[in-house]
Amino acid sequence: MTVMLNSHGRTEELPDLSTVWLRAFLEVAREESFTVAARTLGWTQSAVSRQISSLETALGGAPLFDRLPRGVRLTEAGRILVPYARAVAGALGGAGKELAALRTGTGGRLRFGAFATADAALVPQALAAFRARHPGVHVTREEGFTAGLLDRLTAGHLDLAVVSTTGGAPPDTYDLHHLLDEPLFVAVPADHPLADHAGPVRLGQLADADWISGAHRPEGTLLDAALRQGFRPRVAHVVAEWTAKQGYVAAGLGVTLVPALAAASVRPDIALLPVRDEGGPARAVYAATVRGRSPTTAAEAFVGALREAAAEIPT
Repeated sequence: MTVMLNSHGRTEELPDLSTVWLRAFLEVAREESFTVAARTLGWTQSAVSRQISSLETALGGAPLFDRLPRGVRLTEAGRILVPYARAVAGALGGAGKELAALRTGTGGRLRFGAFATADAALVPQALAAFRARHPGVHVTREEGFTAGLLDRLTAGHLDLAVVSTTGGAPPDTYDLHHLLDEPLFVAVPADHPLADHAGPVRLGQLADADWISGAHRPEGTLLDAALRQGFRPRVAHVVAEWTAKQGYVAAGLGVTLVPALAAASVRPDIALLPVRDEGGPARAVYAATVRGRSPTTAAEAFVGALREAAAEIPT
């Protein structure tokens, strides 16, 4: 910082020295007067003269102004410098505005990812609230599995990720902002013997059923809940898409697990039975950020919007 006397005789701190030089130079060039420039800037005339002298020295000593009996006039060197000084000053001004927008959440960007079922209700509700409050923020979104999203987060391609504990809790290299604990439902065909069952069911009641899952092995999937209840489910069909899984269930080809976040979008020709899981909630849902990495104002605001949306979702 540079300290100098202002026009009121008090000391003041000015921004980075190179910025001070440019401000002084452009103002003197515009007013063609050290005195008027000093008055406009609120500095002393000697302070303006020192900044111009410093700039001339930094540029090799060539004078930038001819001193006239009344006022000053740009030299050829000064004339050449003007457009460059304006460009630099404009760029610095633009950077200042963008940084201010980033700081206040009125601009900048938000890059986030989410697992598929979070996009059924949680993410859209949060995103709608976020956009209403921060319309100037540019938002990009990715969809993926928790492991892949965390990799993208670590690599710096995402600012935050909405993840779950399916397959195990994320490692402690992340800050996990808890959103909700998500129970499970088992989807059965509408004519299934358990379709009208009152109250939660144990997955063991469906131990002999054909299961529809996103992977051949239950480990690391929602079917971990079946392993906790003492049986290994028979995966008859591997289907990735939630809508496709529902189609298989409706056709009588098996049963599948549906997380609470996706329950509202289930088709009417299948029945959802709440799962009794003595081991606790099937999975927890978090907004994850990288530990030790400063979150942007936009990311912090989006975590807040996610928490608000999560509080509205029945679980």
